[in-house]
Amino acid sequence: MYRFFVDSRQISEKEIIILGDDVNHIKNVLRMEKGECLVICNGQGEDYYCIIDSVENDRVIALIQEKTISETELKTKIYLFQGMPKKDKMELIIQKSVELGVQEIIPVITQRTIIKLEPKKEIKKIERWNAISLSAAKQAKRGIIPKVSNTMSFNEALTFASKELDAVLIPYEKANNISVTKSIIESMKVNSVGIFIGPEGGFEEEEIEKAIKYGAQPISLGKRILRTETAGLTLLSILMYNFEED
Repeated sequence: MYRFFVDSRQISEKEIIILGDDVNHIKNVLRMEKGECLVICNGQGEDYYCIIDSVENDRVIALIQEKTISETELKTKIYLFQGMPKKDKMELIIQKSVELGVQEIIPVITQRTIIKLEPKKEIKKIERWNAISLSAAKQAKRGIIPKVSNTMSFNEALTFASKELDAVLIPYEKANNISVTKSIIESMKVNSVGIFIGPEGGFEEEEIEKAIKYGAQPISLGKRILRTETAGLTLLSILMYNFEED
């Protein structure tokens, strides 16, 4: 069943009004008509099972049949602090992270970051990245649209994570063996966790030391050296499996 996200202000007691680009998609791409079913989500974890009542030029009106809590969201919120990679790798990271259940993605500028975004370019990049998140959220039947935030410096990211999150993990090639990592992850009983992934070339040693001072736990992802676009998705997969419930 097709899924669409709307602002909560478009939802009333008995009906939902779909506006914007989704109207064209429903009308001209999917060619949906009155009487067909679809799922509409408010982006806050609530799903509405609806039947189309009318398809107009600038809006689609859907009648609410049932309201449920989305079953696709992890109870533990995972925040990805991604060291800015080169080229279009960030787009892949965002798409797959959303599929794996991430709550929010924060692009981070580290000492080894090569990409530097000018303010005007950053605005356009963030808009595109959030559009990719929206598309991935629809495909994965997410109950929320994970936010891609504005870029942060490494210090800003550590400060945010230490104040707002229950735990922070940072993969590091010199971390203890994998059995220690397994023990850390399997024993985690938290509401939120942040994971820090370095850009190409990884983190500087002094960045790891600073992260530890802020409460981050260095962990191992195995004996192989993973690319930046692989490391975050690997850890997200491990956490998703660990936190997933029936």
